Amino acid sequence: MTEPASSEKKTDSGDEPQPTLLEQMGGVSGLIYSSVPVIVFVLANAFFGLTAAIWTSVGSAVAITVLRVVRKEPLQPAISGFFGVAIAAFIAYRTGSAKGFFLFGIYASLVYCGIFVLSVVVRWPIAGVVWNVLNGTGQAWRKDKPSRYGYDIATLALALVFAARFVVQRWLYQEDYTGWLAFAKIAMGYPLYALGLLVVVWAVRRSDKRLKAQAEDEPKPETDAEIEARLREKYAAPEA
Repeated sequence: MTEPASSEKKTDSGDEPQPTLLEQMGGVSGLIYSSVPVIVFVLANAFFGLTAAIWTSVGSAVAITVLRVVRKEPLQPAISGFFGVAIAAFIAYRTGSAKGFFLFGIYASLVYCGIFVLSVVVRWPIAGVVWNVLNGTGQAWRKDKPSRYGYDIATLALALVFAARFVVQRWLYQEDYTGWLAFAKIAMGYPLYALGLLVVVWAVRRSDKRLKAQAEDEPKPETDAEIEARLREKYAAPEA
């Protein structure tokens, strides 16, 4: 009865398999869920107009959220995905333009890029902070310069992903290429994000390897019994 519980707590060991890139992004279902409202919006707008596109995209987001809840999948991505679609639909409604559906995502990418770059400037790279907080591994990585530099590179790689999204999708927005905007949003979403995560995985493995080696090289602290034995030997009275 105790073995399963102990195996579940192997969080500190380096032998525990880490989640794959696809698992970190929500699996195949996550890729599909993120694309459905966008595709529904573009198709409905082309055939039935903006109003129908707004309602069908929101409806699809609601249906996906309910499906995720029923399937007992993580609730946070479902809620954030729904609100993202709702905000995009609201902007499209207020602007009276189908391309307004993509405006929130465009400028969100710019904000994310700025935050990621700023985190590197202040020497708290987000890639390192988020990974080590979620895994409860503490702040040892910040004391190791090569580890921190690796997370700097990973964070800047993610910033570059958001910068590319902003530049390309902003240009498509200005040129009124709504269909291509939808394609770019999907193509530059999870697929492009996966490239950034490859750099994050490299930084994580590099840092974990260094920190593990340092921990093995550090002298182990003496136990109470060892300290007592050493003191007895040091202060023992010489034999007559």
